[in-house]
Amino acid sequence: MSELKIQTPIEDFDWEAFEKGNVAGDKSREEVMKTYDETLTTAKDNEVVTGVVKNITKREVRVDIGMKSDAIIPISEFRYNPDLKEGDEVEVFIEALEDKNGQLRLSHKKACQTRSWDRVNQALENDEVIKGYVKSRTKGGMIVDIFGIEAFLPGSQIDVRPIRDYDAYVDKTMDFKVVKINQEFKNVVVSHKALIEAELEQQKKEIISKLEKGQVLEGKVKNITAYGVFVDLGGVDGLVHITDLSWGRVSDPREVVELDQDIKVVILDFDNEKKRIALGLKQLQPHPWDALSEEIKVGDHIHGKVVVMADYGAFVEVQPGVEGLIHVSEMSWSQHLRSAQDFLKVGDEVEAVVLTLDRDERKMSLGIKQLKNDPWENIEQKYALGSRHTAKVRNFTNFGVFVEIEEGVDGLIHISDLSWTKKIKHPSEFTSVGSDIEVQVLEIDKGNRRLSLGHKQLEQNPWDEFEGIYSVGSIHEGTVTEVMDKGAVISLEGGVEGFATPKHLVKEDGSQAKLGDKLDFKVIEFNKDSKRIILSHSRIAEDIVKGEQRASKPSKKQNRKQEEEVAAPSIEKTTLGDLSALQALKEQLAKEGK
Repeated sequence: MSELKIQTPIEDFDWEAFEKGNVAGDKSREEVMKTYDETLTTAKDNEVVTGVVKNITKREVRVDIGMKSDAIIPISEFRYNPDLKEGDEVEVFIEALEDKNGQLRLSHKKACQTRSWDRVNQALENDEVIKGYVKSRTKGGMIVDIFGIEAFLPGSQIDVRPIRDYDAYVDKTMDFKVVKINQEFKNVVVSHKALIEAELEQQKKEIISKLEKGQVLEGKVKNITAYGVFVDLGGVDGLVHITDLSWGRVSDPREVVELDQDIKVVILDFDNEKKRIALGLKQLQPHPWDALSEEIKVGDHIHGKVVVMADYGAFVEVQPGVEGLIHVSEMSWSQHLRSAQDFLKVGDEVEAVVLTLDRDERKMSLGIKQLKNDPWENIEQKYALGSRHTAKVRNFTNFGVFVEIEEGVDGLIHISDLSWTKKIKHPSEFTSVGSDIEVQVLEIDKGNRRLSLGHKQLEQNPWDEFEGIYSVGSIHEGTVTEVMDKGAVISLEGGVEGFATPKHLVKEDGSQAKLGDKLDFKVIEFNKDSKRIILSHSRIAEDIVKGEQRASKPSKKQNRKQEEEVAAPSIEKTTLGDLSALQALKEQLAKEGK
């Protein structure tokens, strides 16, 4: 703001001479004009100056700031000053020394705003404590009047304690600190909490310096969260973690304490640097394991309530603060891996058997399957060798099917024991998980709690009958059901399958048999032990050709007979004379040789 400097007028100035062009004394007209100008205020636009109220009407206030003319200001700009009267000094903002109409234009309201903004900036720069009036609530906080400027007070900056009733602060005058100013948008943020924290910080240092582990203090519940409770210890806060509220399971801290409740807590730990204090509530109570009856022992039946569930088991509270674990393997005699949620849920009241008990370690394991008899105790009588039963398919492997006859009694059907006749590559071709299947007990392994079962044994071995039907050389109609590089699978009557190599699948026209063809096949090999039948279609045609060739070509015996028949006439034609001549010749040769 520029200070008004009104020059003292010349008392003996001759205005008449001045108007006539004559000057007093030896001063020139220019000097006289200069002296006159100096009697006026030197000011400029956008500046705050002090003026004097000359006249007040119902609508206007005339203010003199020492210029050539006075300015008229609407009286509405002085509504915050109802006691305004003539002669009062007021601050005004020079909007224009001379507007387009040649008039001086002033504003009292803008002068107040400018002064307030300067004051607010000064408060932030000097970290001053200033007073403000809480006007109203707004989203996220309150509106506070500071030097006539509306500032924002965030809800988190009202107090160090969470605020539950914002309306209680409306129409109150409080101390604040300016914490943030946005010069561009003229926004101001103030805080009352900052003043409290400054005081508490010193108190905290003094309180923490006197703390000791194990010390019992009284405090007030200040805030409750999902993970614990904050307690005011008289200027410094401590946290009781949810696990330190009670020896029993606590799902919500509100089950144990309530807001503004006075409680006693024990100091578990504290950090001087971070000003953190860990408190305990349950530690002021005896440990429930110490109160567990000495009469409880392994093998006893005990009742409790399921308080926590996990995939691997359930925690059962047998009395407040004393829990036992039922592992999922102790929930059923079945050996199939399942989730504990399949058996129990939180809140279930259960009866269980104590399996282990360690009072020093405060651990207990429980079981519920022990409430039933172990099905393997009399397995030989209930599932004797050769007995037949209905089982449920549980899962597959490449070598067989795992089934469950009853809960806890499992068995394996080897893939070779599924069917007498079908060539099964994977058990899923024969049955499905969850299906029922009839089985016969082949072997009992009590030590490993596993049965060897069979399905095909429920029927008589058809290969005893097939041996007579599919003898080597016999011909049967078959259907090509599968074709591969090494040959084809042929389906025969009776549900049995045979195999033919590519060279035995050639038709009479030279083409190769294909999938779905119905042809006659000749058995060229039958093996009952390995359950194998080798077939040939081409052999049938080959045998027919050989038979025709054999029929058209005489045998060696027939040729010999024909030769004898041919030679017989010549012998018959030989006379006795011929024979005598031969004898004579034989004798003559003998003499000569001799």
